Amino acid sequence: MVVGLYDDINGVDFKLKFIFQIIAAKIIIDNGLIIDNLHGFAGIYELSRIAAQILTIFIIVAIINSINFIDGIDGLAITTVILFIIGFEFFASEPTSFTNLSTILIGSLVSLYYFNFRKKNKVFLGDSGSLFLGGIISIYVIRILTNNYIIKPEFDLHKILFVISILFYPIIDIIRIFFLRLIKGKSPFIADKNHIHHLILSKTNNHFLTTFIIVFISIFFIILIQALL
Repeated sequence: MVVGLYDDINGVDFKLKFIFQIIAAKIIIDNGLIIDNLHGFAGIYELSRIAAQILTIFIIVAIINSINFIDGIDGLAITTVILFIIGFEFFASEPTSFTNLSTILIGSLVSLYYFNFRKKNKVFLGDSGSLFLGGIISIYVIRILTNNYIIKPEFDLHKILFVISILFYPIIDIIRIFFLRLIKGKSPFIADKNHIHHLILSKTNNHFLTTFIIVFISIFFIILIQALL
């Protein structure tokens, strides 16, 4: 968050932000939050300590950047984060230890809609806000992928597929934009206007409608995954 704030004010090279994201990921791991079991995904269960750390760092950095990447139009990032947190709490078999934090985050983010959508004196998340929220969401994801988070029996979803379903748009967008920039010979971390939400915005010319369309598709995808599984 601090690096993002400095970037909002003075601008920071993406390499420096990437290094600090890895440092933050290692701090999270050293505090006991680590993905050391894939629960049978691709036939893999328990991971070695080194493999678990590498995978956890990769996932944390990927989630941080995926949230940062979608913070390009009004309301999209905060709506995606709110949708994820609601999904996290709703699908848990019992109240989680994150419930109070979830309530605080949702209450704080909902109030941002007023500042995000008004015509004058707008307030944006900026890199500080999007990197902070990305870091928080990565911690939620690690929590889901541990044995401490149990999905309600009636849904019976594989945990990795569950994470993919409630982070559908950020995951699709970062994968698409990453390979698109590589194909064009550009750095994957240099900002441009080729994100899916920018393409939709060019057709609707309305930030609210664009956010609504993406959120509607995301909710539909969550329901579809649960129906199929």
